[in-house]
Amino acid sequence: MLSSPSVHLHRPRPFGRVRFRPGFTLIELMIVVGIVAILAAIAYPSYQSQIRKTRRGDAQAVLMQAAQYMERLYTENGCYNKNPCGTGTATVLPFTKSPIDGAEAYYVIALKNDVTADTFTITATPQGSEVGAGDLSIDNTGTRTGW
Repeated sequence: MLSSPSVHLHRPRPFGRVRFRPGFTLIELMIVVGIVAILAAIAYPSYQSQIRKTRRGDAQAVLMQAAQYMERLYTENGCYNKNPCGTGTATVLPFTKSPIDGAEAYYVIALKNDVTADTFTITATPQGSEVGAGDLSIDNTGTRTGW
């Protein structure tokens, strides 16, 4: 008589009992990677847009500060084209970039060459990653361009 093996190599599992194996399947992992990729594709351009808006808003604030400086200069000297000492005709702004603090300048702030006793125009020219955003300017009447 042949002896049958006492251990079955392939025994069917009884119904209702499922073995728990810790970890993720490859399909679950690929689904999560796909969802993260979709969220990143939506979030990154939105983030970049907000960064550009923030930098432009900062440049607008710096232009307003420069215009207020010019108005104070006019109040003190009676004209826009004198420096704070009242000598010469060179008007110099107290800051030349936006943001005012920090190493990188996203906008260069400058007076146009046509500063007279009664008029001025200040421009903010985009630099670096902001090139193509368009110039901003403000003049002595408060007229804003590019805002």
